Amino acid sequence: MVEWMNAGHPDEMAARRAFRSLLLNASTVTVSVAVVFIVAMDRLGDRLGMDTVAIGTAFVIYAAICTIALGNLHAHGHSRFGAANMVTTVRAAITATVGGLVLVSDQFGQASRAEALWLIGSIVAFALALDGVDGHLARRTRTASRFGARFDMEVDALLILFLSIAAFLLGKAGVWVLLIGLMRYAYGAAQSVLPRLRGELPPSMRRKLICVVQGAALCLMLFPFIVPPVSTMLAAWALAALAYSFARDVIFLLRASRDEHAS
Repeated sequence: MVEWMNAGHPDEMAARRAFRSLLLNASTVTVSVAVVFIVAMDRLGDRLGMDTVAIGTAFVIYAAICTIALGNLHAHGHSRFGAANMVTTVRAAITATVGGLVLVSDQFGQASRAEALWLIGSIVAFALALDGVDGHLARRTRTASRFGARFDMEVDALLILFLSIAAFLLGKAGVWVLLIGLMRYAYGAAQSVLPRLRGELPPSMRRKLICVVQGAALCLMLFPFIVPPVSTMLAAWALAALAYSFARDVIFLLRASRDEHAS
């Protein structure tokens, strides 16, 4: 072990070179997507209702996502960034675009143009469809990793947060709809306070299905033809499903922790 930790050990040097190569590859992907993002905003910004401040905010969000992702590449464990993470990076750019719109654009809200909402809804639907593609690519190319799974999950969570804000600003549901986007972050905060919630959760089709439900319901609420009371019922159904899913996971972790201490 001491020999391996020596800075001059060939294995460590090879590992460092491999990581630098991975970092360069990942950085190239994120910059390439950023270039496409800039071109897309030049072509579609006005149609989406994005002013200069909104575009700038979107770019800052995208840069923050990529910076955090690149800082956690050590958990990737593969020599290349991979097609799956490329797809997730594209979804990160779309998520950032939605963030720029709902956080600072003066043109987004109940007075938004129907044309803009149709376009935004279509783009979000495309991002949600890609959510199933990155996981499939990771498995098919055998590049699945803790990094990829976490990258995908955090992009999903941020998109859901922005979409819940959009639903509120568009008057599709009351302020309570924000709970859909905030619940994931409230759970993370609870984990920092209660160590018993930090345990590993088993894979769950229920969890994946409910995640799809959240995205689909909130995406539908972007379109002009979904209005109250239909949109309110959609939001309430999505929130109830999400609360149920989190409650199941919390109960499982608390029981697992109790059983562990009991043994």
